[in-house]
Amino acid sequence: MSKRSEPWYIHAVLYVIIFILAIVLIQVAIIEPQRVVEQEKYYKSESRARLMNIREAEKLWEEKHGKFTDNIDSLINFVLTDELVAQRIAGVDSITGRSTDPFNKLTVGSFVTDSLLHSPKSFSPYILKVDTTTRLDTVINRRGQIVSVDTTIKIGTRYVVECPDGYGKIGDLYSDALKNTASWE
Repeated sequence: MSKRSEPWYIHAVLYVIIFILAIVLIQVAIIEPQRVVEQEKYYKSESRARLMNIREAEKLWEEKHGKFTDNIDSLINFVLTDELVAQRIAGVDSITGRSTDPFNKLTVGSFVTDSLLHSPKSFSPYILKVDTTTRLDTVINRRGQIVSVDTTIKIGTRYVVECPDGYGKIGDLYSDALKNTASWE
């Protein structure tokens, strides 16, 4: 009985295959998930910065018009063209000497007005809604008869802006306590 060994090149090929599979495993199990986590962290912080900038634009809109808006295009046009916004962006606090710019810098750099339009991950527009409050006031005379019914409709006392990718929301349509509050604060 003679013992016959396998050729050396079969072992060499098997070692190369094992080495390549180990590299693929490291890539799939360690490197790729880290990249996905970093990308999600970027999307989350960028989207929240944009949501906070929309909140500041809504505050300025309310200061000027007395109510909030649900039209994101009007809000962007307001930020681009209005004198009040330009004064706030360029202004400096006389006591502290700090800028009165209400807008936050984005993760990639300075504030860009067009960034208010869509989320960074899916490029879907932010969901912006305002409330509509209907109040009924009934006037009744001493005999219990209805004299008149006054209906008052008020639009834009509260707002909510939501990220379409699920990174949070600011405001609430039903509670004044949550009017400018972010869901992550």
